Amino acid sequence: MTQKPKVTVVGAGPNGLAAAITVARAGYSVQVLEANDTIGGACRSEQLTEPGFVHDVGSAIHPLAVCSPFMQTIRWADHGLSWVYSPASVAHPLDGGRAAIGWRSLDQTAEGLGVDGRRYRQLFKPLVDRFDELVQLTMQRPAAMARSPLSATRFGPLLSLPASVTAKMFKTDEAKALFAGHSAHSIVPLTKPLTSGFGALLGAAAHAVGWPFPAGGANEIARVLSEVLVDLGGDIVTSHRVASVADLPGSDSTIFALTPRQIERIAGDQFSARSRRSLTKFRYGPGVCKVDFATSSPIPWANPDVAQAATVHLGGTFEQVQQAEAVVGDGDHAETPFVLLAQHTPFDPTRAPSGHHTVWAYCHVPNGSTVDQSDVIEDQIERFAPGFKQTVLARHVSLTHDLEAGNANLVGGDVGGGSYVNLQAVARPRLALRPHTLAVPGFFIGSASASPGAGVHGMGGHLAAKDAMRYLASL
Repeated sequence: MTQKPKVTVVGAGPNGLAAAITVARAGYSVQVLEANDTIGGACRSEQLTEPGFVHDVGSAIHPLAVCSPFMQTIRWADHGLSWVYSPASVAHPLDGGRAAIGWRSLDQTAEGLGVDGRRYRQLFKPLVDRFDELVQLTMQRPAAMARSPLSATRFGPLLSLPASVTAKMFKTDEAKALFAGHSAHSIVPLTKPLTSGFGALLGAAAHAVGWPFPAGGANEIARVLSEVLVDLGGDIVTSHRVASVADLPGSDSTIFALTPRQIERIAGDQFSARSRRSLTKFRYGPGVCKVDFATSSPIPWANPDVAQAATVHLGGTFEQVQQAEAVVGDGDHAETPFVLLAQHTPFDPTRAPSGHHTVWAYCHVPNGSTVDQSDVIEDQIERFAPGFKQTVLARHVSLTHDLEAGNANLVGGDVGGGSYVNLQAVARPRLALRPHTLAVPGFFIGSASASPGAGVHGMGGHLAAKDAMRYLASL
């Protein structure tokens, strides 16, 4: 840009790009600075195993990208992005060839849960019927609950419960396991408060909007967002690492799409001692060990219905998933971990050579773990898909330090932008009416470390941008 940008955004992931688009739409000049030589953050795709096999480096399935208030303003099709929907949103296999299937249809899902069908409808039908209201409540600042008392009263009690409590309404392993898988996206022991909120939002999304992904790779999301920004006159500079405030262009406002620890390293001397301590006290959650596979055939699931879902949760019964997440929460490695798996190529064959497939999978591990869990991840897949190991042509393993090296926001391999234990699940990065506003005038945080948290939804950046514009209007 030839003129000084009014707003600088640090980080060109979904939140950073959302922040930049928001201020650009309001007529402000904006420049995005990205440390890596490519944009995308959590939305990147690379040929990690063999030529022609396209693997998502970060996020792989994107229900929040199609329901987020910000993302719904993006005309994806106009920029050539096609969302791919599998017949079932999610599957959760169990031993003995059993499986719980979260079909796009709420009724079809309930029918498959037998005696728990009525209870499943009882839990999810109100959430699906009022899904837009649920999204507005959960994807805004915590203060949104005070401004929406009816929504808070309607959904708040359920969202605040531990998943272990909500699961007691079900009798079957299948229904309990389905809820366990959704809730375990919190990366928090399922006995902790607020874990039901993850299960409720993601479970309702499975029926209200589906769990889609972009054809061609997650990088397509970043491509479209960058095109929208450039069309608005915004500027993106890659290979520009911001190590200190001296690396900033001196704009009127800066939005950091970073975690508190990174902000403290860059601009700690700009903060009071108390505010600096607040940044350093922010807690990070467990990390992940990720494996990408290139395979010669689709995964041979023992239950063929599992092949109908792009997303598969592996871990067995609710009790087994709960135990695995408790072990990680205690700082250890689970022997039979909960595994999140995405099988894109049965529904998007463009990601692999003809007749071949990709598999994306990870399990939770302690933050900063150096333990390679790829064998136990492979064992969990084999447990529910005998013969899987014989299909593997190549695999690429990413430990926590590999993930952080590729994306500095993944501190210790934490893909959630910080722990979701207790108050920090909603008070991100701290308890405040405007949590995106930092203690230095003109500085804002717009990442997964800020409300509403993790997910490819852009709302952290969008909300930070709204606060930045309020500040700019006051100058």
